[in-house]
Amino acid sequence: MPTSTFDLTATRDEGYRFTIRFEGTEVAPLVTDEPPPLGKNQGPNPSRLLAAALVNCLAASLLFALTKKGVAVKGLSATAHVELGRNADKRLRIERVQVLVTPAVGADASAAAIDEAIEVFEDFCVVTQSVRAGLPVDVRVEPAIV
Repeated sequence: MPTSTFDLTATRDEGYRFTIRFEGTEVAPLVTDEPPPLGKNQGPNPSRLLAAALVNCLAASLLFALTKKGVAVKGLSATAHVELGRNADKRLRIERVQVLVTPAVGADASAAAIDEAIEVFEDFCVVTQSVRAGLPVDVRVEPAIV
């Protein structure tokens, strides 16, 4: 049984542009789109959103782990390098995501505390650990006749 749930809705605006609404929140809608030739690149596409979710979750998880160890984080950035390729059926897939997380800590920070945080932070990242585990995705299609 899940400990919590949330819902979001993607509604097609035009072409391949969608507006994503995060139900039950005050979070502003997010516009997504595919790059040309399919779309007009008016927002991130799903592959970029997945990479953004990974890099954001890992950065936040490292921040959490460092703070929990008493390390004052003065700044933090993270970058993702995404490799796309085709599978055996010639379908485009994300083959690899390489993430670099760069925290800025004070000179007085404990090296042992930093090492301890780095050792465990990935375990706090909901998105990365879910992707690594190959989370199940149940899909149902219900055509509407209009």
